[in-house]
Amino acid sequence: MSETARRLLLPLLFLSALPAQAAGEFYCCQDPASGRRVCGDSLPGACRGQSYRLIDNAGNVIKEVGKPLTPEQRAEQVAQDKLRKQQEELVREKRRKDQALLDTYSLPEDIDLAQGKAEADVNFSIKAAQRKISEVQERRAKLLNEAEFYKKKALPAELDRDLKATEHEIKVQQELIDVKQHDLATIKTKYDADRKRYFELTGRSSSPVRPANSASAQTAPAGPY
Repeated sequence: MSETARRLLLPLLFLSALPAQAAGEFYCCQDPASGRRVCGDSLPGACRGQSYRLIDNAGNVIKEVGKPLTPEQRAEQVAQDKLRKQQEELVREKRRKDQALLDTYSLPEDIDLAQGKAEADVNFSIKAAQRKISEVQERRAKLLNEAEFYKKKALPAELDRDLKATEHEIKVQQELIDVKQHDLATIKTKYDADRKRYFELTGRSSSPVRPANSASAQTAPAGPY
């Protein structure tokens, strides 16, 4: 019998020689000192700190236990587990958003309608601000005409205050227009992304051409005063 065959047979002979009442589960590992396989009904001393197998009385492997990890290996495993959980969470969140998208839009036209409404609301605010600027500019023009009479002397306090108030109001309204125009760009980006993902999820080839909407007809911001 070859040396290899004897090494494979020894654990089985050892298990068969144990009393019936002791038969059950056994721990086996390779002794790092001798290179020989050792087994016992409790974890042998030579197996401590080593990888080992839990074997039943028929010689079947029930469980394999790896060698204890070093602190560095444990830290690496923790990092990998954290990364894996983050990736799994990203996948779950993507699936949730995809389902929400499909629940929100039954047809491609629903995306167009939602975008048109969002743009119309923003354009309404832009036009209101532009009207406000026009009104203030008219009032400011009258104040400037009145100020012509005081070129060589100080303006009356009330006139000076009114001129500064109109200047401030025009500035505030122009800043509001700038914010709303940025909102329009954000809306377009959002609905373009929704439309693209919707076609990817539904397998549609392309989007119907959107009709001209309020975004394309928006009025340019008021000029400088």
